[in-house]
Amino acid sequence: MSKDLLYTNGVIAAREKYLLNDRIFKLCDLSAEEAFRTLSESGFGKGAEAASVYEYENLVSADEAAIDGFIREYAPSRAEAAYLLSPRDFHNAKAAVKAKFLNLSLENMLAPAGLIPAEVIVNCVNSGEYAPLGDSLGEAVKEAAALFSEESKTQASGAEIGIIFEKAMYKHLHEACAKSGLLKKLLTTKADMTNILTALRSAEEEYAAKCYVTGGKLNDKQLSSLFEEDSEKALKAFKGTPYYDFVKKCVADKAAGLPLTAAERICESYETEYFTAKKYELQKSQPFLYYVFRRRAENANVRILFVCLLAGMKDSEIKRRLRAVQ
Repeated sequence: MSKDLLYTNGVIAAREKYLLNDRIFKLCDLSAEEAFRTLSESGFGKGAEAASVYEYENLVSADEAAIDGFIREYAPSRAEAAYLLSPRDFHNAKAAVKAKFLNLSLENMLAPAGLIPAEVIVNCVNSGEYAPLGDSLGEAVKEAAALFSEESKTQASGAEIGIIFEKAMYKHLHEACAKSGLLKKLLTTKADMTNILTALRSAEEEYAAKCYVTGGKLNDKQLSSLFEEDSEKALKAFKGTPYYDFVKKCVADKAAGLPLTAAERICESYETEYFTAKKYELQKSQPFLYYVFRRRAENANVRILFVCLLAGMKDSEIKRRLRAVQ
């Protein structure tokens, strides 16, 4: 998979004018019905069947499908396609395993297809034939299924299944993106942030260590410091690293008894923020990635917008919750 980047960048330049950018903030000042009508008339979610504001999710789903189509057609290499789409495969496999072994309904659990059709993943999980899933995903499903074998003395929880698939996903992405310095850099930072959040959510260090994903650069001593009662020791361990401010925010919110949602938002928005800071010097595959991450951030913002508008929240509070849009 190798695309003509000049042609791809030309396609992006033509489509960028349809991005919402800071217009999303203007929608916050409208009623839910007005915002829905304005968004529909702008062409967002083109082709979706959505007659009222309560069907805004149809608009978002249609736009997400359009982004997926763009990725499949214009991804510069297999590495970018894997980075952007294969996490869906791990999500869908996790959902299929939970449905099968925890007797849950698959309805509303599956995400849109990644690199493997969702129905293929579900059939493999149900049949026990894991070869079509590839090495990483197949091994993850096999490991999760083993938790429910006759030899297993206790039934696994949904959380334990989730840990298996998250760790396997990071391992897979690290291997799939091994030849891309940029994607490896993004993965490293996401892995480190994920491990920091895992440590701060965990009551015991031993449990957290079992959950850490691979690919990060933080060492055991740094992660262990997050379990110190003295928060200054944790901050000292991260001084001089790119994560000092991130850890400071996490520690402050935890001390205040607040959920780590702000830090989670920082982690989720990392790729968009990374490219935004370099938007005037993007090269090679970077314009493609920047465009995709902006589109995905806009979809997240549209969801946040309508959830908040329908809940009657003030415009200032809605704007505070939105992700970066540039």
